[in-house]
Amino acid sequence: MKSFLTIGLLILSNAFMTMAWYGHLKFKELGWFSKLGLFSIILISWGIALFEYCFQVPANRIGFKENGGPFSLVELKVIQEVITLVIFMVFTLLFFKTETFRWNHFVGFVFLVLAVYFIFRK
Repeated sequence: MKSFLTIGLLILSNAFMTMAWYGHLKFKELGWFSKLGLFSIILISWGIALFEYCFQVPANRIGFKENGGPFSLVELKVIQEVITLVIFMVFTLLFFKTETFRWNHFVGFVFLVLAVYFIFRK
């Protein structure tokens, strides 16, 4: 159960992180956002990132072995990185129509899955 809760919280966290880091690149298409300066965009991104931390911190606390969770620190980091890249690719393909998913991206994801396999191998 802690495994699923940890992974679910990491997915939510990364959805907010991706929106905070890259969502502002689409603000220019949203009317009044297009008139905002860089400092305003930074503040909005920080506000979005607050929600990232509201999910990331509990995910790591619940999932970490030394807190009674199922994952080592390295395993938590690898899970988080894979989730980050998957969320990023979905976000990119949905919101940035000029981006495409190419064969080398697929090969890279295969290597990430292999990395997860080797990290979790006992």
